[in-house]
Amino acid sequence: MGFTTFGLSDHIMKGIGAAGYTVPTPIQILAIEPAVAGRDIIACAQTGTGKTAAFVLPILHHLASGTGTHSGGKLPRALVLTPTLELCQQVQQAVAKYGKFVSLRSTSIYGGAGMEQQIKALRRGADIIVATPGRLLDHMQRKTVDLSGIRILVLDEADRMLDMGFINDVRKIIAAIPSQRQTMLFSATISADIKTLAANILRDPQTVQVGERRNPAETIVQHFYNAPQGSKIDLLVHALEAEHMQSVLVFSRTKHGADKISRRLERTGIASAAIHSNRTQSQREKALEGFKEGKFRVLVATDIAARGIDVSGISHVINYDIPQYPEDYIHRIGRTGRAGASGDAITFVSREELQYLTRIEKFVGKRYMVNAYPGFTAAPQQAHTSANVSSSSRSGRTVPQHDNKRHPQSGRTGGHDDKRRTQSGRTGPQNDKRYTPQAGRKKPEHKKMDSYSSDSSNAGWSNY
Repeated sequence: MGFTTFGLSDHIMKGIGAAGYTVPTPIQILAIEPAVAGRDIIACAQTGTGKTAAFVLPILHHLASGTGTHSGGKLPRALVLTPTLELCQQVQQAVAKYGKFVSLRSTSIYGGAGMEQQIKALRRGADIIVATPGRLLDHMQRKTVDLSGIRILVLDEADRMLDMGFINDVRKIIAAIPSQRQTMLFSATISADIKTLAANILRDPQTVQVGERRNPAETIVQHFYNAPQGSKIDLLVHALEAEHMQSVLVFSRTKHGADKISRRLERTGIASAAIHSNRTQSQREKALEGFKEGKFRVLVATDIAARGIDVSGISHVINYDIPQYPEDYIHRIGRTGRAGASGDAITFVSREELQYLTRIEKFVGKRYMVNAYPGFTAAPQQAHTSANVSSSSRSGRTVPQHDNKRHPQSGRTGGHDDKRRTQSGRTGPQNDKRYTPQAGRKKPEHKKMDSYSSDSSNAGWSNY
């Protein structure tokens, strides 16, 4: 199937061709046609599956063909809300790329940039606004933007917007735009909160879903390695050199950690940059462009800043710290193995992070073996500070054979036998002798996550 089957205008088709695309992705196949027909859409797909084009192309089609016109002169007709400035820029670039042969103007509005330049762009007029909720609200309060002409609304990465606490901002913005509109909601996961929001803002939407909501792309090979906390930076340097990695995205749980990792890599002679919310817009743009151009071999990022990073050819994603929530793990490793290309996801596992690994395993329905990294030995004082998570201590952790093919020397085996299961049926490090709590010490409590990921069925989706 090609793009010609969606009923897109000739000018849009010309833009698609100029961008070098001929075959739509699965999410585009499912979402574009109903969106072109004017239907409200709920689209759920993994990161890196082409969601941006799935809503940008219908927007361009409607506005260029006149189906989204109104009598408001310079008033914007389409609004795309995204959680981060990087996503704003990515969507803006997609609009420019696919809309190369149509006479439509677009502008992006996000924090960290000067208000005056944005105000000037709005005064000149824009058919499409791509914005983060907070900065758009600033303009609304200053009365420098008029949303009364909006006919198409898109919520991009809706799950992340809610995770970042933008729900009230989003509701205020939606209350300011006409109720007669087309609304499209795109998300990597669909939570109870997302369903509630969708029920309030969409009308008889068509729901489309690509792939298992809990599983990473099959093109990504996952590896898990034992890494006492104090030896992680040494292991990172060793891995980068041992495997000659050239385009690597490293995830840190904190902004301070990202800076610390980047500085250490630079001292080692590995060109790197850090990107997180404390960096200025120019610093983030410089880091991202340098990474795209190959100036920086490694980009160290936090979860929030990484949303919107759309760089082709990322060979490896390394989880320096395991994320607290399994959904973030899926988003992270989705930065490699994009558009059908292969990629490796490497995760460093310390003893303190076993509970997070267990959450990931429950989320994806798969157990993973944690191995020693080939050729690496932690310094004695570092190994002593944090007990190793060895293969023997997690002997029941197995992965499918295809997950091992890229690292045969690691000694992982396939199969699904769980030797750690006890008579009580429980599994986990608490049943391992190496993790027996010391006398008088309280077992660590594994708090139950109030995560939306526990529901793997599609029950109730037809109501939204």
